[in-house]
Amino acid sequence: MAVTHTIEEAVQLRSSGQAEEARDMLLQLLSEGDSNAELHYQLAWTHDVLGLESEAVAYYEQSLALGLPDADQKAGAMLGLGSTYRTLGQYAESRVVLEQGALEFPQRAEFKAFLAMTLHNLGAHTEAMELLLTLLADTSSDPGIQDYRKAIKYYADKLEQVWP
Repeated sequence: MAVTHTIEEAVQLRSSGQAEEARDMLLQLLSEGDSNAELHYQLAWTHDVLGLESEAVAYYEQSLALGLPDADQKAGAMLGLGSTYRTLGQYAESRVVLEQGALEFPQRAEFKAFLAMTLHNLGAHTEAMELLLTLLADTSSDPGIQDYRKAIKYYADKLEQVWP
């Protein structure tokens, strides 16, 4: 008699450092026909944890195509996919996904941070710096940053400008 596992059990395994066992469990669920958006998302995440980024992509894409009903999971899948594209050198694809994520989830600053990395990879250094400086000014609780918040935001899009 086959033992049936759950996605939650696999997530617990991954969280406790047993990602390979979690991957095996999730792949078993997939082979049993339990194909849903969350399963694909958890498979993608687990492949990323194991350093199997190129294998993670298809699972991220499928999880989004199937429609993750939970907003946090959708944001996680979009961020994971965008970041994974970047690590694989697929910068244009990364930019598209991360920009879409930043639009859909404007309250989630992580999209802007990862987008800045991708922009750097694309050679858009000024745009990347502007994004990071604005993010820093908007989110840092550091007293020094807060003291100079207005100046940081003002200069964020004027990095190449020289004043006489």
